[in-house]
Amino acid sequence: MSRLGIDDERIASAARRVMARCDELAKVSAKPDAIERVYLSREHAHANRLVAAWMRETGMSTWQDAAGNQIGRIRIGPGSAEPDDAPALILGSHLDTVSDGGRYDGMLGVLMAIEVVRLLAAPGAATLPFAIEVIAFWDEEGTRFGKALLGSSAVAGTWQDDWWSLTDAEGTTLREAFVDFGLDPAQVGDAARRPGEIVGYLEAHIEQGPQLDRSREALAVVSSIAGARRFELVVEGEARHAGGTPYDARRDALLGAGEAALAVERVCRAQHHIIGTVGRFEAFPGGINVVPGEVRFTLDLRGELDPARDEVWERLACEFDAIAGRRGLRWSAREIHDAAAVRCAPLLQDVVGAGIQAATGARTDPIRLFSPAGHDGMAMSAIADVGMLFLRNADGISHHPAESVQRGDVARGIRALAESVLHLAAEPVRVGGRR
Repeated sequence: MSRLGIDDERIASAARRVMARCDELAKVSAKPDAIERVYLSREHAHANRLVAAWMRETGMSTWQDAAGNQIGRIRIGPGSAEPDDAPALILGSHLDTVSDGGRYDGMLGVLMAIEVVRLLAAPGAATLPFAIEVIAFWDEEGTRFGKALLGSSAVAGTWQDDWWSLTDAEGTTLREAFVDFGLDPAQVGDAARRPGEIVGYLEAHIEQGPQLDRSREALAVVSSIAGARRFELVVEGEARHAGGTPYDARRDALLGAGEAALAVERVCRAQHHIIGTVGRFEAFPGGINVVPGEVRFTLDLRGELDPARDEVWERLACEFDAIAGRRGLRWSAREIHDAAAVRCAPLLQDVVGAGIQAATGARTDPIRLFSPAGHDGMAMSAIADVGMLFLRNADGISHHPAESVQRGDVARGIRALAESVLHLAAEPVRVGGRR
């Protein structure tokens, strides 16, 4: 059932504006021939200024929080000019990118949220029992300091003091970068929100996989966000002369590590909703005429359910033991990231589903997908119920310049997100988002 009395042309205009602004943000980059926008950089400041101006166009009051996130807030309906201490429904995503990234991952969700506010704040369009805040988070990707979800962790009140010593490729610490950007590390706690201030968190995002494209569907409800563990692994053998060392005397770390990487693929492909990826692979000493004596590689292991993911890790460890034993090698692993899976709240799944049905006219329930990729909702789940809307992305390509989204799908997504907000407004929502 549609609750949004907005004509198609206004929705289409909103979609055109989103697409144009994605293009505009794509120009805010540290590289002239690629998109790279990282935390606490000049590009971060530039993007915040642009987005703040776009927020203010819709009537939102704006501020940059103590972690560098850009925030806009508005009350919609009668009484909106009164002192505002109402809890807020947060709509958001992120503005940072991976190196050589695409123009829609993260940014699309922020810009769609701004357009939803524009539509709902139109005279007579809606009266909401809660405020709406749009948050443009930073460092969801972890590109600069190697630690993802920094901005949303600050908002969720889960910032860790040991992060201050993280360094970027130039050796700049996170603490130093905070100060250089004009932020006070001692005040980062001011970004934290209390559960009682939040009704819930909704995020629109491109699907970072091909399921919608293959199904020829525009939108989907996200059921959960995969939990991820990341490891740095070292395989040790013996570096020796390539010509003078017979095969029966070799302890080739590269071949052992290569076999381990193939074991990751073999084991994970046999599991349901478990994905393992070896993303970096380095051999030492690296001479063309030297048997590799050491290999360092990474493993990203994620799954819909944490127990199943952890069971796969234990199985992989047994596989690595067997490989090392056969080849006379040693291996070790250091865990560098551990994020629990997050299930989207049933009510928010339902309102997003109702929003999709209202936007598309479908009479059947929309597709529900779990997200193998991480999102800011993982951090926000510490203080609020989380819901997500996926948009079709051609062939599922993401973290790449070939990211693509159709303007018609963006229009459907804007309408679906606005409808979701109105369906939630009709529910008996308790302060804090927990029902």
